[in-house]
Amino acid sequence: MKKVVKFGGSSLASAEQFEKVGNIIRADKDRRYVVPSAPGKRYSKDTKVTDMLYDCYALAEEEMDFAQDFAAIRARYQEIIDGLHLELSLEKEFQVMEENFRNKAGSDYAASRGEYLNSIIMANYLGYEFIDAADVIRFNDDGEFDAETTNKILGKRLEKAEYAVIPGFYGAKKNGTVKTFSRGGSDVTGSIVSRAVQADAYENWTDVSGFLVADPRIIYKPEPIEMITYRELRELSYMGASVLHEDAIFPVRKEGIPINIRNTNRPADEGTWIVGSTCQKSKYTITGIAGKKGFCSVILEKDMMNSEIGFGRKVLQAFEDNHISFEHMPSGIDTMTILVHQDEFVHKEQSVVSAINRMAHPDHIEIEADLALIAVVGRSMKSSRGTAGRIFSALAHANVNVKMIDQGSSELNIIIGVKNEDFEVAIKAIYDIFVLARL
Repeated sequence: MKKVVKFGGSSLASAEQFEKVGNIIRADKDRRYVVPSAPGKRYSKDTKVTDMLYDCYALAEEEMDFAQDFAAIRARYQEIIDGLHLELSLEKEFQVMEENFRNKAGSDYAASRGEYLNSIIMANYLGYEFIDAADVIRFNDDGEFDAETTNKILGKRLEKAEYAVIPGFYGAKKNGTVKTFSRGGSDVTGSIVSRAVQADAYENWTDVSGFLVADPRIIYKPEPIEMITYRELRELSYMGASVLHEDAIFPVRKEGIPINIRNTNRPADEGTWIVGSTCQKSKYTITGIAGKKGFCSVILEKDMMNSEIGFGRKVLQAFEDNHISFEHMPSGIDTMTILVHQDEFVHKEQSVVSAINRMAHPDHIEIEADLALIAVVGRSMKSSRGTAGRIFSALAHANVNVKMIDQGSSELNIIIGVKNEDFEVAIKAIYDIFVLARL
């Protein structure tokens, strides 16, 4: 078997955490390819190394003295090296970094050094081969990730490496310019490596024991999710469930590689398995609840709208021309509602409204702000009667007014719109009816 293991920043924040990670990797000989993040916070008020690098480079870019900030970064890594009792020097790497900072190599380069240096330490600690992600993960000239080229280069390179450490979070363009993924991108790197080596499993180690049915900041000690499908995860990740970077799903989903979310501090916990499909029923009718605040709705009314060819296209054209994407679009015979992110829309609302009036000629336009969207997701919902009825009954008993309802034909999820101030109450009500009451 071949396993790819990725460890988050909190799992590698100190020498003590490194030792935990080392014990986990050595406990299973199949854990052959390791993807580390940069060191995270050692304690609540600590600073992540990635943020330290961004701040340090900002000073360099402004041609200000960054010696003190740079020394603090060096100290973080030296603390880990000393704590692990390694005979390793990063002096050459820091000399190159300092020179590149002065030459303004770019913020992507600066941010990537957190994973780069941590991976060198990890490779030395484990006795594994170090492979620089800049050599094997390719971005095109436009800065977009090139999945197929990467898979060829990386797959060929890893054929020669039985055990290796590959830094997360970054790659490079063909000309060598370093390019990073978005925050949390080490998850994506782990997924890319898993695809390249045709791994039997991708273990993503973090500071929680997998996914939870609901946000623990809203629900006290929510139940864990034992197994979830890629499709369910995609829905929950998009709506705010943040254990795994949402783009990390796609490379492994294509190859049918399962993901196992595990807890570095509780390695005995089974965590959550993410799979393509399963015959196993979820413990509850729903798999999970997630949501986000900060939406607004644009409600259009026009008599005989349903018989007017091109009406919807004209409305959406107004949003496209203003570079605004829409989230949901529930409609009736003579009404259409467009839901958008409020922070994107608020500065362009009058431009959008003018364009809609000019192109679609609606009878009436109404805008409602401060909305939240909640996704109730579950593969078991399809075969369970009355799921929607239980949701809305629970919300009614909690005195929550539903502003919008959207359900796809897959019956995998139900999207509910409520006022921002009702967001937490609504999630608690839905959790209680399905998990605590188990209805």
